[in-house]
Amino acid sequence: MTQNTTIVSETASGASLDTASSGIGASARIEAMFAEREATHAKNRVIVSLLLRLLVYLGALLTAGVLAFIVGYILVMGVPYITPSLFEWEYTSENVSLMPALVNTLIMAGLSLAMAVPLGVGSAIYLVEYAPRGSRFVAVVRTTTETLQGIPSIIYGLFGMLFFVTALKWNLSLLAGACTLAIMILPVIMRTSEEALLAVPDAYREGGFGLGAGRLRTVFRCVLPSAVPGILGGVILGLGRVVGEVAALLFTAGSIAQIPGFATEGIAAVFDSTRTLAVHMYVLASEGLHINETYATAVVLLVLVVLLNMFATFAARRMKKGNRDD
Repeated sequence: MTQNTTIVSETASGASLDTASSGIGASARIEAMFAEREATHAKNRVIVSLLLRLLVYLGALLTAGVLAFIVGYILVMGVPYITPSLFEWEYTSENVSLMPALVNTLIMAGLSLAMAVPLGVGSAIYLVEYAPRGSRFVAVVRTTTETLQGIPSIIYGLFGMLFFVTALKWNLSLLAGACTLAIMILPVIMRTSEEALLAVPDAYREGGFGLGAGRLRTVFRCVLPSAVPGILGGVILGLGRVVGEVAALLFTAGSIAQIPGFATEGIAAVFDSTRTLAVHMYVLASEGLHINETYATAVVLLVLVVLLNMFATFAARRMKKGNRDD
């Protein structure tokens, strides 16, 4: 009896050892399978990452190449024809001076931004800081502004012609063109300002309220300074659209190459018809008589846009630095 019990126990222990060893072997095989599959996935991830990186580099290279080609082509075709006669104060059919158009461009941009920036930033402040978040009104306003951003500029030009030029009897004038451009860039400034305000952490608002400041003071002292760089980004986008606009201004501001007579007419000069640099380029190109001067005007317009963007970027950096010092 004792011998049989010993044999049974030895058999059981051997079976348990075989079971344990088989379990260890299965676990090792599973781990090996997982390790092999993980190694395969790692190789695939490396290949996919490499391909995506190459695509990103290729896209950046193509974009930079196209931009360099356009800028280089304009410079090569326009720089040799930049002459002192192009910068004479008065325009004639002989000198086709761009100076009146240059001055009108700066005036047009200033008037448009003076109307669009306060309204756009103020609307964004109301939607973010005062209107209930998630309300249907905010959703409708956002959808409307996003829709208005995609409307072609000629539609704005037709609206400006029907409302400002015809209904209000402003005729083709600087003021009609500036109001049309202000309406056109208002959605861009409004949406970018709203996104800039939403990007400000709520801790800034809570800190202002915790110190006893009201909502208005908190917005202007804590939230708005931090959102200034983003707001200026929208202003730069709107400025670029104003400077390069043609279709809307042909229907509202006209194409007369003269500087408004503020010195003689006073504020009434805003009702004079004007021509911006972009319209000046269009008129010269459509006539087909001064193609070289058209390229020269394009160079001046390119330099003007670059300078305005640099000035806006510098102002944003100074404001951001000033906010940090405060």
